[in-house]
Amino acid sequence: MNNTPLIKLRGITRSFQTGALSTQVLHGINLDIEAGEFVAIVGSSGSGKSTLMNILGCLDKPTSGDYWFRGEKVANMSADELARLRREAFGFVFQQYNLLAGATAQGNAELPANYTRASKTEQAERAQSLLTRLGLGDRMHHRPRELSGGQQQRVSIARALMNGGDIILADEPTGALDTTSGKEVMALLRELSNEGHTIILITHDAEVAAHADRVIEIRDGHIQSDTRNNASAHQTSDGELGAERPAGKRLSKAPVAPTALQSSWRSLITALTSLRTNIFRTALTLLGIVIGVAAVISMLAIGQGAQKEVVDRISAMGSNLLSVFPGAPNSRGRWSVATLVPEDVDAINELPNILAAVPELTGNRTLRREGFDKEAQVNATYAEFPIARQWNLTEGSFFTQEDEDLYATVAVIGQTVKRQLFPDRNPLGEVMLINNVLFRVIGVMEERGATPWGQDQDDVVFVPYSTGSLRLFGQRFLRNVTVAVETADPVMMQQVQDSVHALLLERHGVEDFSIRNMASIIETATETQNTMTVLLGVIAVISLLVGGIGVMNIMLVSVTERTREIGIRMAVGARPGLIQQQFLIEAVTVALIGGLLGVAIGVAVTWVIASLGTTVVYSLSPIIMAFGCAFLTGLIFGFVPARKAAQLDPVQALLSE
Repeated sequence: MNNTPLIKLRGITRSFQTGALSTQVLHGINLDIEAGEFVAIVGSSGSGKSTLMNILGCLDKPTSGDYWFRGEKVANMSADELARLRREAFGFVFQQYNLLAGATAQGNAELPANYTRASKTEQAERAQSLLTRLGLGDRMHHRPRELSGGQQQRVSIARALMNGGDIILADEPTGALDTTSGKEVMALLRELSNEGHTIILITHDAEVAAHADRVIEIRDGHIQSDTRNNASAHQTSDGELGAERPAGKRLSKAPVAPTALQSSWRSLITALTSLRTNIFRTALTLLGIVIGVAAVISMLAIGQGAQKEVVDRISAMGSNLLSVFPGAPNSRGRWSVATLVPEDVDAINELPNILAAVPELTGNRTLRREGFDKEAQVNATYAEFPIARQWNLTEGSFFTQEDEDLYATVAVIGQTVKRQLFPDRNPLGEVMLINNVLFRVIGVMEERGATPWGQDQDDVVFVPYSTGSLRLFGQRFLRNVTVAVETADPVMMQQVQDSVHALLLERHGVEDFSIRNMASIIETATETQNTMTVLLGVIAVISLLVGGIGVMNIMLVSVTERTREIGIRMAVGARPGLIQQQFLIEAVTVALIGGLLGVAIGVAVTWVIASLGTTVVYSLSPIIMAFGCAFLTGLIFGFVPARKAAQLDPVQALLSE
């Protein structure tokens, strides 16, 4: 026969430190409790009986001394092992019931099973069976505020029995009840004792203690007496007093800790329930995340759209172009410098990897037709201009080398000139005056739109270089030379640029020209726009950061408000890791819900902006980035509150208001 007691205390002391003052509550307690006993620990207020109960229930630790439970030294157990003991062996019945206000009677009864591997169906069946047995079959879906004190205490007893409740620790279970309800609760405890449960009753009332088989009186932290109460000793089925009960008889199989998936899912359900309970506060918490995510998505879409628009416009002018200008690099007033001549263009055309090199002699001139005047840019160039600039015609044809050689007065117009000078007819074959020189329209260029700096590229007239230089500009020196390279490859562009530079330097003897590489311009513009996009993204991320701080603040408030709930969960067997997981999942859930709403709003705002004519770029990467940031925000800023919740002392948490 195993003579090891269920509970064995030797030399147990407990002191509390308040600043420099140390108060000793328990003084060398020695106590053995056998399995199946009904023990009452009696004492006045401040005698140390509740402190002793907290130590017995593994809610608190002694300052010194040894506590053995079923032969195992409790001091050697980790926090998780102590939680396992509370989950598997102990059931608590508190004077103030300590029920979760937001849960039903059934939900409160099921609470300990949330920290076991039992399925939801098994939990529900077990809770309903216990509540029905305790006379609450018609009240199991009512919340604590809808129940009387006696009914609430019955719910707490059902909760204590949920995982088996080998040992029922009842702290003043009748203290808040009327006489009738108190007698009913004591009758229930007697019934449980007869079924084999070990009952440890904490009370100050001698009449209540008289229901127990053994009464231990404690005074000023010392055990004064330990007596057997023969008058209340239990009866066996044969009616014999004092016969041995079936010690430790369980009402269920030993509960097993839940799987990681089960605990995560249950934490998520708990988080959603809590968020729904405090819906207004949740909405305010979500607001910062929603604004941050929406800002990231919309700002990056606008920034990338602006970048695309600038790059597209520059590229439309020719991403494979080199522009050669008169005047030394970085010199002012270079347009008036006469250093480039048509012979330079012919020499450049002889270089390898050149698609076409054309001169451009430009300036604003007055156009006139049938009494209508307008000013437009006139560009005197070569016949290869459409090839060099990759600019096609929609009507007619461009002038030819023969037109160039014959000084022909022919012109090709842009779409803006066509709309303004020939709004009601086909311009081909029509004539117009350019500075009082008669030109015949032979072609119309396709529409190009505005340059990145806002110039209308379609408000232009092209004429043969020979004709324009002689009859419109009165000079043969060039405003610039446009060189089209066979490919826009940056390496090739640089090689051609070096070749043109060397050629012109050899021809002129001095560097009285400058070369602009369009590929370099596009690269610079892209880098500039990238910088602006990053800046917009940083501003948006800052708003996410502010939202994260809001999450942390709200979660810290939530931990403070729900301190007693945390204590209750710890008392029924939740390990610190599960408490931390619950609050961390709650913070992440807030962030993820905010992230989803933010994505929806961000996409909607971007769509509205795009519908108003602003170029935007829809991309999956900003959405993934913003949503990922929302997740990390909840994870990072939720860690501190979750850690704080997990480190709460169970006893202090239960005493919290």
